[in-house]
Amino acid sequence: MRRVERGWLGALLLLGACEAASALEPRTASSALSVADETGDAFSLPMPGLTPAQLTLFFVGNSLFNQNWVAAPASVSERDGLGPLFNARSCSGCHFKDGRGRPPAQGEPARSMILRIGLASAHGSRPHPVYGDQLQTDALPGVPPEAALALSYEERAGRYADGERYRLRFPRYRLMRAGYGPLPPDLSLSARVAPATIGLGLLEAVPERAIVARSDPEDRDGDGISGRAQRVPDADGTMRLGRFGWKAEKTSVRAQVLGAFVADMGITSALFPDENHSAAEAPLAARPSGGSPELSPTSEQAVLAYMRTLAVPHARENSDDRRGRALFEGAGCAACHVPSLRSGKVADLPLLSEQTFFPYTDLLLHDLGEELSDRRPVHGAQGGEWRTAPLWGIGLLEKVNGHQLLLHDGRARGVAEAILFHGGEGTAARSAFRAMSRSERAQLVRFVESL
Repeated sequence: MRRVERGWLGALLLLGACEAASALEPRTASSALSVADETGDAFSLPMPGLTPAQLTLFFVGNSLFNQNWVAAPASVSERDGLGPLFNARSCSGCHFKDGRGRPPAQGEPARSMILRIGLASAHGSRPHPVYGDQLQTDALPGVPPEAALALSYEERAGRYADGERYRLRFPRYRLMRAGYGPLPPDLSLSARVAPATIGLGLLEAVPERAIVARSDPEDRDGDGISGRAQRVPDADGTMRLGRFGWKAEKTSVRAQVLGAFVADMGITSALFPDENHSAAEAPLAARPSGGSPELSPTSEQAVLAYMRTLAVPHARENSDDRRGRALFEGAGCAACHVPSLRSGKVADLPLLSEQTFFPYTDLLLHDLGEELSDRRPVHGAQGGEWRTAPLWGIGLLEKVNGHQLLLHDGRARGVAEAILFHGGEGTAARSAFRAMSRSERAQLVRFVESL
């Protein structure tokens, strides 16, 4: 697994270089906390302005993010407790270089994509009584994984208004070798690739009222956009605004990160003290634990500090991209992919306070239509509703992660295909994109890739 291995002097020189580059070459739609980097490490840098103590915590958190966890008991007790069921052995196993996961290629195991499951109920969806709401496709030696996943695609042809052809691929999932009893044929399946982890601290710092103010669930202004704020129960049972996860099902960086620790790696924490297997998977309860909790408070503090202070690369827009920006806005894309947000006061991390930044999201749920529906409601989010995905850094995915596979399940092979999958509230924007000339489509895509 990849680790950031910069010495302290190198890290500080790199931060100075980023700040100098920012001062000499200001970028459109870049914030004071973004960094000038267009390399394969573009998603792995600390925000400018961290104190020496904060930088120390950042690099400790980076080590925890990249380390492979091992089975308990182990000689290093701070790093054991993996499994017994899991999807990855490290955070970077899904978020390689702090970036975006992808669907498995034919014959590959699913390493940076997980499969959420559900059973139909009167309230939309409920966990399976044995397998829960997420399948773990890997396990410790001697332990059966919950299932194996086979992925295939059906391709469908389409045309732009100027006659140019395109093809979209629709995923088909098949589960094999169920480890703990049969899986029902009507089980809803929803694949989720790991999103990039940049800028989470800024997104968390946006005041709730600013997010809710943009919602228009009844579409009272008649623009066809009816974003909704997702309300979810926090760990203490209080209903709060969801802003993280593909369905906005997590309320905070802590809930998102520690939820992934237990669901994806079987690492318990103070917030999620229970293992990720059910009582029906009884043989797993006898496996040794890595402690209670397995992620210590000190380690939790470091990894959360790392997650909250990962910088976003500067936007790379130039004069040639301005026409693309006008096309993006004219098509209505900016109605959901809102260019700028502003953080509020952040008492424990003042660096994040009152910053204007450019994520291109409103953090609201939007109905994207039947083609993207997973038929698996999550809290108040229906099957076709998804949180607006931030677009910042999207043009660097190829350098960081070696692919440009987009949307929640990686079905779209680039920006153009992602737009063409938009239905529901995105139908008008998709129609506008389809009606553009080839050169206009290229300009719009190039603008998005500059963010």
